[in-house]
Amino acid sequence: MFFVKKIGYLAIAYWSCQLYKNVFHRIYKVFFTPDRNIDLKKMGKWCMVAGCTQGIGRAYVEALAKRRMCVILVDAPSNNLYKFAKFIESTYNVETKIIELDISNEYIKYEIIEEEINDLEIGVLINNLNLVHDLHPEYFLDLNDNERIYNDIIRCNITVFTNICRILLPQMVERKRGVVVNVASTFAVIPSPLMTVFAASKAYVIKFSKDLAVEYEKSGVTIQCLCPASISTNISDTVPHGWITPNPRKYVESAIATIGKDNMTTGYFSHTILIGFLKLVHHLSSTTLIEWILTFMRRNRRRALHKYINNN
Repeated sequence: MFFVKKIGYLAIAYWSCQLYKNVFHRIYKVFFTPDRNIDLKKMGKWCMVAGCTQGIGRAYVEALAKRRMCVILVDAPSNNLYKFAKFIESTYNVETKIIELDISNEYIKYEIIEEEINDLEIGVLINNLNLVHDLHPEYFLDLNDNERIYNDIIRCNITVFTNICRILLPQMVERKRGVVVNVASTFAVIPSPLMTVFAASKAYVIKFSKDLAVEYEKSGVTIQCLCPASISTNISDTVPHGWITPNPRKYVESAIATIGKDNMTTGYFSHTILIGFLKLVHHLSSTTLIEWILTFMRRNRRRALHKYINNN
């Protein structure tokens, strides 16, 4: 009986250490340590936001323009891109530059990007290129037009994403200052059935960012990977969504405050707690966590299909 009690104490100590390492220590380090924020304006006159017209990307554009940085807007060709550029110029009195990037074209000419940014001092890159299939989870083989969609996801979230870094990083290294923020997803660090290809592409972003940060840690360039969880789709949404779902503006202001504090972060207090909890459950019972998530994904899929059927 004494031996069993000892094993119990050791188990409690082990899981307490895991909880501290995965949740409390990271929360304290990122959100409660003394201010060590990087002055983004000092990194360079210009910033580039790839994937900029909605959600997190749009919020980053506004946050950086508010800090008096000129912005290079990179996104798919659309009238909204030009309207957004005019809005940023008139609202924040900064210069903008537009680079249209057609992700559906497998023969993207990266020389066009290089020519457009030639002689521009770009101090911040927000690499938010992000392509996901339909708005609901789906089984790998059941997704309509899956060959095209999977190729587009891999091209956008891996190939183009990598080349954006390849093009911008040299000038930062040469100047010995700069910030690169690569946006991944919570799906990349938890089991993500029915979101398989998207989650795998974002897992690449994490691995790429971690190793790139090690390679250039002495170059003066800060490389950060963000793993956001649930975020409201409406940038100006003021309707409460619970403590776990901020609007993009609120999330981005929190994420910017973590730059220089942690190379990999959720960027948001409640998202860090959520990830820590899920990792703890995974340690205790990976089967339980997978069943939870699979049930959640299937429920979302059923709701989406039911809504689609009713609307048609």
